[in-house]
Amino acid sequence: MRARGAGCPAGLLAVGWLILVGLQASQASNVTSSGGGVQEPAVAREGESESESESEEEAENEGEVPESETTAEADAEEEVQNRTIVKEVEFGMCTVTCGVGIREVILTNGCPGGESKCVVRVEECRGPVDCGWGKPISENLDSARLSCVHISPENRFKYVWKLLKPDQQPVILTNDSAVLEITREIRPLAFECDTLDNNEMVASVKFTVYTTNELQMRRSSRPDTDAVLVFVLTIGVIICIFVIFVLIFIIINWAAVKSFWGSKTSATEIQSELSSMRCEQDKDIESCSE
Repeated sequence: MRARGAGCPAGLLAVGWLILVGLQASQASNVTSSGGGVQEPAVAREGESESESESEEEAENEGEVPESETTAEADAEEEVQNRTIVKEVEFGMCTVTCGVGIREVILTNGCPGGESKCVVRVEECRGPVDCGWGKPISENLDSARLSCVHISPENRFKYVWKLLKPDQQPVILTNDSAVLEITREIRPLAFECDTLDNNEMVASVKFTVYTTNELQMRRSSRPDTDAVLVFVLTIGVIICIFVIFVLIFIIINWAAVKSFWGSKTSATEIQSELSSMRCEQDKDIESCSE
């Protein structure tokens, strides 16, 4: 019984000690938490001051307009003014009367530098598809070179060469280039070239390749107009040079020429006056005799 009574007070003391230790620990945690609560308003105030300073800096930056933005606005205004200018365009003559060619696009208003006209670009132009019978680009007694109707770039178009035969279907040749070289044979040959753009025919031209004998006969039967043309051109040039020299002489010696023509006109006037005086004298004599 005594042993149990002595153990109970010792257990109560241990429990009380533990309670005191727990109370001290809780008080220490409350103090630290209260200290943190006191410091938080100061941190909040510092954050507010920093946000206010940042907002003020942003307002100042917005008030100051950078130079790049002003120059961009000026360029935009100039572009708008240039767009408001009415630009008038006219087209030049096409380089071909059939098939496909090129022409100039000319600006008559709004040219740079205040020019009255300026070439903007060169564009494609088209005429009738059928170009009739053409001539070889070069030929000799042995061969002839034929060319399809095309513009640069040459590989943009598709070319179909055909050998024409009377009363038969044309024979399509394997050559698909723009130029075809033909060797002369014992009989004349006829060829046709079709120029296609995206499977659309834009030009068609035919050629006749004569035999060597026919070509020689055509050259010999051709009238020899070269000598006559050269003679006429030479005479025309000589006459033009003579007229120019006469005009230069008259301009340089204008005073002498003027005095010469003046003396001639005065002599003619004197002769006319003398003749008129003689006529009057003759009339007086006749009246007196009557």
